[in-house]
Amino acid sequence: MLIKKHQYLAFVLPALIFILLIIVVPFLIGIYYSFTDSNGLRASFIGWKNFEVLFRDATFLQSFWLTVKFSVVAVVLINLVGLAFALIVTTHNNRLTKSLRTIFFMPNLIGGILLGFIWQFIFTSAFQAVATAFDLNFLKGWLSDPTTGFWGIVILFVWQMSGYIMLIYVSFLNAIPKNTIQAAILDGAKPTQIFFYVKLPQLAPAFTISLFLTLANSFKLYEQNLALTNGGPYRSTEMVSMYIYNTAFVNFQQGYAQAAGIILFLCVTLVSFIQLTISRKQEG
Repeated sequence: MLIKKHQYLAFVLPALIFILLIIVVPFLIGIYYSFTDSNGLRASFIGWKNFEVLFRDATFLQSFWLTVKFSVVAVVLINLVGLAFALIVTTHNNRLTKSLRTIFFMPNLIGGILLGFIWQFIFTSAFQAVATAFDLNFLKGWLSDPTTGFWGIVILFVWQMSGYIMLIYVSFLNAIPKNTIQAAILDGAKPTQIFFYVKLPQLAPAFTISLFLTLANSFKLYEQNLALTNGGPYRSTEMVSMYIYNTAFVNFQQGYAQAAGIILFLCVTLVSFIQLTISRKQEG
């Protein structure tokens, strides 16, 4: 038994060392630097000053509020679209649904930077061509307006993540006992009734997982924001992650940026904990 324990430790220890070196130690160092005025070369301890200034920083508050709005909209849309995709590809088991499953998932395989540039071309060149051809003014200058720029990021993120979330719903839909659905059909239940009263209650664990993943990823969005709008116009579409990066590596206020990062981490942790708690109760 002792030999087996040593064998288990030998397999687990390298992973624990990497986790400590790559995640835990940098995180603890980052907490310390959030209480300094570090610019990357020198650092002096200044206590809570970074946090006090941060909550009066209009640019940070704007980017944080924008991220919250984006997260709410993106989470709802991604889960609705992902569930719709899952229902489409599980309705029938044929070549068409298998092909659709691949097509729906493909955007998730494209990197965030490349995806941003693809959609930047669509929103600027393609939209401009359609607007000129059909005299549709609302398609012109899509990324030069704060409102449409925001929705551009939403569209990009929903298009990328929906296929991934679809797979989660597909796995849970396939796990629903067939005899339960057949019994409902024999009782005269309509397709909508089968969905709301048979399938939907058994998808509660899938909602828990999907909501957690989409919340965490939407709060951390950076690459797509960088490639699509670069925070413009006039930082009106700058998410918190981009604000932190620009503060740390453009303005060289790394202590201040680390304080913003700690605030983002605490918010994501709190929101995720509340969401998981509520979802688990709903599952019960």
